[in-house]
Amino acid sequence: MADDVSLQKRAQISKANRTMFLWIAAASVLVGAAIVVSFFMFKILIYGEKVLAAKDETASTLNHNLKTVDALKGEIRALDANEALSSVKANDRDQALQVVLDALPSEANSLALGASLQNKLLIGGEGGVTLDSIQVTPVDGVETSSLDETTVDASSATSADNSIAFQFAVKGSDAGLKGILINLERSIRTIQVTSIRIAGESGGQTMTVEGRAFYEPAKKIELREEVIPVESGKKSKNNSNKTDNKGAA
Repeated sequence: MADDVSLQKRAQISKANRTMFLWIAAASVLVGAAIVVSFFMFKILIYGEKVLAAKDETASTLNHNLKTVDALKGEIRALDANEALSSVKANDRDQALQVVLDALPSEANSLALGASLQNKLLIGGEGGVTLDSIQVTPVDGVETSSLDETTVDASSATSADNSIAFQFAVKGSDAGLKGILINLERSIRTIQVTSIRIAGESGGQTMTVEGRAFYEPAKKIELREEVIPVESGKKSKNNSNKTDNKGAA
């Protein structure tokens, strides 16, 4: 009889242990699932905050741009009515703003610069002056134009400061050479003379001039879609529209 009671107690104890184990296992699963769900909910919350911050930044940029539109229009109208700009227009039909674009082109066109120097500032500018040579260096890594007799090897050029190097030699009287320098100074194109050498010869003097003309790459106005990644890292940008604001070369 005592053995039967002992066996029943052991069976009850074993059953209680199994029941307790099952409850503990179930509770552990529930706690683990709650932790995982809480972690993902936290990540979703953080991601939502990042998206809202990016939207706020975009809205702030758009509001700032809208506020500056009127001021920008006023500055453009003032430049268009500027008498000093109107007085140096290449063509009477051009707007005064075209002078700004002509003075600082958006492209490094060394061939156009060489033609302008030769036809307008040198040969076309002063009588009695003979052009001995002219060299315009294409901008390495920017221009892809073929070389001709007025250019030199592009490997010696640089575009670090948005400049085009040139060199020319002319022969003429003192007044003629002075007129060439005045033409360079009065040109609407941004030109920096870096070296002048004058040598006296029979029948006149030879002047060798080295300098640089400048250009300014066009600014790009872009409308893009930005994908905010869930994990921290670089933002993915997808350009949907792009406009180049280029002036005349």
